[in-house]
Amino acid sequence: MPAEINYSIYEDLAQIPPFDPGLDNEHPPQPVVDFRHKINNADVVIICTPEYAFGVPGQLKNALDWTVSNSTLVDKQVALITASSVGDSAHASLLKTLGALNTNMIADLLVPFIRAKIDSDGNIIDKDLKVGLGIIRDTILK
Repeated sequence: MPAEINYSIYEDLAQIPPFDPGLDNEHPPQPVVDFRHKINNADVVIICTPEYAFGVPGQLKNALDWTVSNSTLVDKQVALITASSVGDSAHASLLKTLGALNTNMIADLLVPFIRAKIDSDGNIIDKDLKVGLGIIRDTILK
């Protein structure tokens, strides 16, 4: 991201308890409150995920389930990047979930065979991936 973009990486998915509609009331668990607060304060949410067992990683899906009742993601600008060995199953599933949450999908990028597109230091070495990520960056900056 350009230096003028302020961003944070959410690393606390494991702290969010399993979704329980009985706990989704006026006082949900604090990790859920914190997660929703981060989303509410973001101009754009970028979800970057792998695919596990041909599906969405459980902790990510769980976190998204906690946003259903309070409309946290309704009309929120969202970009989705699925980077995995193949990734098409998780990507399609997440697009459906994000559609059901009424997000404003501004971009999505499926990156199959990700290990062949980055070097051992994590640098992108694939020209098409650089272009795709550039499009997402430019869309966010508009």
